[in-house]
Amino acid sequence: MGSNKVRYLIFFQYFGTKYSGVVRAPETQAAVGVGNYLEMAAQKLRPVGKVTFSISSRTDAGVHAICNSAHVDIERPPDKPSFSEAILVRALNFHLQPEPISIVKAIRVSDDFHARFKALSRTYFYRVVTGCNHTDLPVFERNLCWVASESHLDIPRVQEAAQYFIGTHDFSGFRSTHKGTPFQSPVRTLQQVSVTPSSSLLPNHNSDLQFWDFTFKSKSFVYNQVRRMTSALVAVGLGQLTPQHIKLHLEKRSTPVFPKNIVAPPSGLFLKEVEYDEEDFKCYKMEPRGRSPGHT
Repeated sequence: MGSNKVRYLIFFQYFGTKYSGVVRAPETQAAVGVGNYLEMAAQKLRPVGKVTFSISSRTDAGVHAICNSAHVDIERPPDKPSFSEAILVRALNFHLQPEPISIVKAIRVSDDFHARFKALSRTYFYRVVTGCNHTDLPVFERNLCWVASESHLDIPRVQEAAQYFIGTHDFSGFRSTHKGTPFQSPVRTLQQVSVTPSSSLLPNHNSDLQFWDFTFKSKSFVYNQVRRMTSALVAVGLGQLTPQHIKLHLEKRSTPVFPKNIVAPPSGLFLKEVEYDEEDFKCYKMEPRGRSPGHT
């Protein structure tokens, strides 16, 4: 008899503050990645051999995910049936306790399916709050947003500037570089950029606080692109840049310069959605299910 090896597409979420990022990190580090805990949970299912999660969308230390994804091969002994999708979700979540990581859904896919390369798009949003300083921020909001300013943003100007990012551009001026990224193409196509009102996690929060979601959708992003675009848009909202400056820096491929020019911190960034073509799943249905979390 042959072994029971199955590839699954896993959708998962996490509160990223305590982790080094989503990708597996060396065990010798003080803080390790979300991937370390995913793989430890999978090994407790007693598979044949070592289990490795191939992450679709990398997130840095401190960044959160409402829905990230990965593919994983799980092989069971010949006398054991392969896991159903529902049982796999429950088993992994049991072994992930008490970490702030949760498996949302598992879908059986073909052996050549790749979570990263099959993704159609990725959507991130960045939570910005104005009208207070960090010490005045409600404790339940800390590590979940960026306190950008005690003064409020000129939102119509921010929304005007945001439209310049839509389309295909060279984002050399809106990326950070680290080992391995200099050879990455800076050209990306943004399908959506929007700035919309958001709200506090608390029902009766300080009325002086204003929360905003800066949302960005693309097939892929360069390193720190979302955080740099967010900080530039905030600078527009504070009058430190004009909307035309965004257009100019895209054309010149240069980094915007403004007072306290910083990359928006990781704490306000969320990976919201990774989208796939459901046609990739139809031939491998194991049990009734609804639409994948990769679709709205």
